[in-house]
Amino acid sequence: MVQFHEHVLTDLLDDSNGGLVILSSGLSLSSLIASLLLLHSPPQGSLLLLSPTPPLKQRLLRHLRSRSASPLQIPAEITADLPASHRHYLYASGGAFFVTPRILIVDLLTSRVPASTVAGIVIPNAHAIAETSTEAFIVRILKSLNKKAYVRAFSDKPHAMVAGFAKAERIMKCLFIRKLHLWPRFQVYVSQELEKDPPVVVDIRVPMSNNMAGIQKAIIEVMDACLKEVRKTNKVDVEDLTVENGLFKSFDEIVRRQLDPIWHTLGKKTKQLVSDLKTLRKLLDYLVRYDAVSYLKYLDTLRVSESFRSVWIFAESSYKIFELAKKRVYRFVRSDGTKLDGPGKSTTSKKRKLRGEDNREETASGGSSSTGVIVLEEVLEEAPKWNVLREILEEIEQERQKATLTGQECLVEGEDSDSGIVLITCKDERSCMQLEDIITNNPQKVMQEEWEKYLLSKVELRDAHTRYKKKPKDPKGFGILDGTLHVTTKPNAEVSSTSKLEHDALLAAVSEIRNRAKLEKPGDSIQPHVGDEGCSNGTKGNNKKGRANAKSSWHRNSSGRKKVATDANQAVPASEDEHVTDGLVSDGYYEGNISGHSGDRMVLQEESDRSESRSVKPLPPLHFHALESDQLILDTLKPSVIIAYHPDMTFVREIEVYKAENPSKRLKIYFLFYEESTEVQKFEASIHRENGAFESLIRQKSMMMIPVDQDGQCLGLNAYMEQQASSSQNSITRKAGGRKEAEREMQVIVDMREFMSSLPNVLHQKGMRIIPVTLEVGDYILSPSICVERKSIQDLFSSFTSGRLFHQVETMARYYRIPVLLIEFSQDKSFSFQSASDIGDDVTPNSIISKLSLLVLHFPRLRIIWSRSLHATAEIFFSLKANQDEPDETKAIRVGVPSEEGIVENDVRAENYNTSAVEFLRRLPGVTDSNYRAIMDGCKSLAELALLPVGRLAELMGGQKGALTLREFLDAKYPTLL
Repeated sequence: MVQFHEHVLTDLLDDSNGGLVILSSGLSLSSLIASLLLLHSPPQGSLLLLSPTPPLKQRLLRHLRSRSASPLQIPAEITADLPASHRHYLYASGGAFFVTPRILIVDLLTSRVPASTVAGIVIPNAHAIAETSTEAFIVRILKSLNKKAYVRAFSDKPHAMVAGFAKAERIMKCLFIRKLHLWPRFQVYVSQELEKDPPVVVDIRVPMSNNMAGIQKAIIEVMDACLKEVRKTNKVDVEDLTVENGLFKSFDEIVRRQLDPIWHTLGKKTKQLVSDLKTLRKLLDYLVRYDAVSYLKYLDTLRVSESFRSVWIFAESSYKIFELAKKRVYRFVRSDGTKLDGPGKSTTSKKRKLRGEDNREETASGGSSSTGVIVLEEVLEEAPKWNVLREILEEIEQERQKATLTGQECLVEGEDSDSGIVLITCKDERSCMQLEDIITNNPQKVMQEEWEKYLLSKVELRDAHTRYKKKPKDPKGFGILDGTLHVTTKPNAEVSSTSKLEHDALLAAVSEIRNRAKLEKPGDSIQPHVGDEGCSNGTKGNNKKGRANAKSSWHRNSSGRKKVATDANQAVPASEDEHVTDGLVSDGYYEGNISGHSGDRMVLQEESDRSESRSVKPLPPLHFHALESDQLILDTLKPSVIIAYHPDMTFVREIEVYKAENPSKRLKIYFLFYEESTEVQKFEASIHRENGAFESLIRQKSMMMIPVDQDGQCLGLNAYMEQQASSSQNSITRKAGGRKEAEREMQVIVDMREFMSSLPNVLHQKGMRIIPVTLEVGDYILSPSICVERKSIQDLFSSFTSGRLFHQVETMARYYRIPVLLIEFSQDKSFSFQSASDIGDDVTPNSIISKLSLLVLHFPRLRIIWSRSLHATAEIFFSLKANQDEPDETKAIRVGVPSEEGIVENDVRAENYNTSAVEFLRRLPGVTDSNYRAIMDGCKSLAELALLPVGRLAELMGGQKGALTLREFLDAKYPTLL
């Protein structure tokens, strides 16, 4: 454990009530919580850890096992599958447990948790706490039952703690915490320890290509133009609308948080601009992350999916993005050497014709002097970082070989020998897979593979688009199937014909690929080779980003020709004597054969066989790690060299902590940045943003006011409101001398599944008693006759789609006299179900208003209530419960549950109405939706209805015409067989 963790624990343990600790991102929060768990002993009571994320839970368990923790110190997990008696025993055992907030709050309300035996609660994600969250509900109930229980909350996201007005202070009041502990990276103890023995850092700035720099400049110009349009709405804080803030995902949350309350008043253009800013941020990120072909493919999907509604595509600089992206991949020229005029021309010097090695200089013959051939030339611009990465790896291996020969390599303490593994970190799994492919194979072959997949995908999409269209009568042209396109130049040719020629040239390139594949038949010695799990797991990462759907591999057969497989599940030809070493995927990160040196030599031998054009130097054993997997890789792998291919501030801090924990470890770090790119700007801005967040928290801490009682206990968030209510009540002295009236305690029966929402917490804040049970009918039982089914907006749409809502309303109408459908809106969003322009006059199957209307017509006793927020719902419940009896818990549980004899108790429909008879009545002539209920009240059965005179029928049915129609139907003669 690092020294500053000891200082954090010392400050935290000084206060018996607990505290809130905010760390800089990457300072090993899991290690800190693990140290806190090791200090816990069973005699103190049970220690409950609320809802840690799965990666954090894995890190905690790994830290505890590495420190040889006893079984009692390793937290067990309390789930809903355990019986209630067993959960009660665990709560009283004094151990440490992982428990979800929903299970714990239900156990607290049902008195399954012995509050006196709970030592405290640990909350690892304090930044996600709000006044209405279940965690705040748990702490409020626990503090009311056991004031000595402590609450220790942690967060390693300081920028999330300053989002909103006095968020840190409000969280502390919700959790009944008095002290705030801030530990930024620039804190004295932290900086001294991390900078005492720092690792060797090599900062490499790789210049971007001209096309990449042009694309980046164009994207920033388009983003700036979109931001200016958003500023014109005068509904967003202008200070937040900067390009620097637009580089982060939190920018979308900032803008939506400001616009959600007025979202229904915004025009379509403003709504689209918010979506466009998110798309542009992805374009900036993908530019430095993925290869040129994948980037072009992503742009093609955007052109198709967003061409009609997007605003950014019509910006002045947007065309540069598409044109420069094309220039990175291919260009068109004429066979006589002249450049093709139009948007497809390029000035890039690195070119290769799509002709094959044997027929590269082949030209078409038989044309007239006015005929030229449009030839597609490949550019396939490689990422500048690729060559730099290979040079770094070759340099690392050379240094190690020299050190081994001279005997200067010393052993690391605690290890038998230096593993020599080089750790390469990327943002996602797809980048890891592609880098491994580039290191193993020739980068040109990898780009060629991506290029052919891109061409084939374009043709497949074209075939799918034109499959049901009529074929043109005239042929498209001559020579397309041979890989060339003959065209006659005319001085009056239109500009639009250029794009058609380019399209036909792409089709010619695809035809050439297919023809070449037919000629390359596998030999007798070729055996099928199916892709390993590295490819299948890579497919998962690719689909997430919308890229190529599989990893394909190049293999060389006995004849020396190339064969490409474009599907991970497709058989790939390979020779018998070929050594193919695929990467392994384990625990969410990409691993490149780290078990020994023999496998790596196999990879390098294959590399030397494939790259005859240049000399290949040996490379060290490699391990690829995806940062998005959030795995504890440093302590497991213990690398000596780390290459940050995609630098990340959090991972840099983890490296610093790892070096501080292992001061004798020789560690060298390479940072690869694109010079003058948004990658550098985003990395520096993340540091500035975190420092600014801590400075804001330091100012808030100096002015923070936390109310406490006489015993020094925090009073919580609603203490002032409760005190004000009591004083106002005592001020009324004219009513019986100010004596407070005895108020009965209101109670609400709540379904167990509803504790995923925050409404039970708000109801408890308002003074209602919450009774959690498992209900078969309804979500909330307010009285013996009122049953409420609560729906959020998203849940309402899904319930209509699945048909679940119809069944729920049917059961409520069957067992309760007043069934209620509560439609609840979010407090920070607009209280608007649909805009007025979207509501039509006709009933349509896709309209939500039409569905609600049909639901009310089918269930006339159903009452629909619209609620603006959680607090508005609580006020509505108070109004509904006025002058009503309190619900019975035992009866509510039995509603809808058949007994052993199959009889359902309290079945309103079975007692009062015969459903079949009601349906028969509504189908009789003259009976309508407006009079059938009056007929049911006026007669008890269909037999009695048949005997009523016309005058009585007219009274019940509200008219003489309907009564005569029904009487004539009932008295009509029917034919017989006699």
